[in-house]
Amino acid sequence: MGSVTPCREAPVDCAIGAAYSCHLQLKTRTSIDHSLQGDAEALHGALANLVRAYQFRDRDRICCHDVSVTQCYALEALITRGPMRLGALAERLFLDKSTASRVVDALVRKGYGERLGDASDGRALSLRATSHGRELFQRIHAELIREQEELIADLTPVARRAAITVITRLASTAERKFGLADGPCCGPRVRKTAA
Repeated sequence: MGSVTPCREAPVDCAIGAAYSCHLQLKTRTSIDHSLQGDAEALHGALANLVRAYQFRDRDRICCHDVSVTQCYALEALITRGPMRLGALAERLFLDKSTASRVVDALVRKGYGERLGDASDGRALSLRATSHGRELFQRIHAELIREQEELIADLTPVARRAAITVITRLASTAERKFGLADGPCCGPRVRKTAA
């Protein structure tokens, strides 16, 4: 029999499935290993279905507003994070600089974004959303939030918060693990280092 390992995560009241508290569960290393692969496969399937549904939703809803999904993500970054240089925006969107540049060009051409002299470096340019860009993003955001309300309306408040906690944790972990990779997807994963 494998070693007994207590779960050290915070208790979670999960009204979505069977309620349990993680700190009360003791699992053997062998049972964790066998169930981990099955859970990973189930999670992969569930996330693939969720991501697919949201990709189609984003494409169908956002594109009705005169911007692409990527342009909307860029607007969101410029609004929530404030003005930034192209390199920072490209990194935030997980795009190369040339692709991010084309996204910004389209936003500027449509009047949703603008280039400004960078306050810390007179040779550099910063990007920011215009008032028209902020208004457009607010309309899109409000529409998407209304859809989210409909999606979770039949869940209890506890289940809603549990789902938010799990999804937030998965997104954060995925960004750390996958978002810092350089190079092609089939090449070796290399973590970016601070310059």
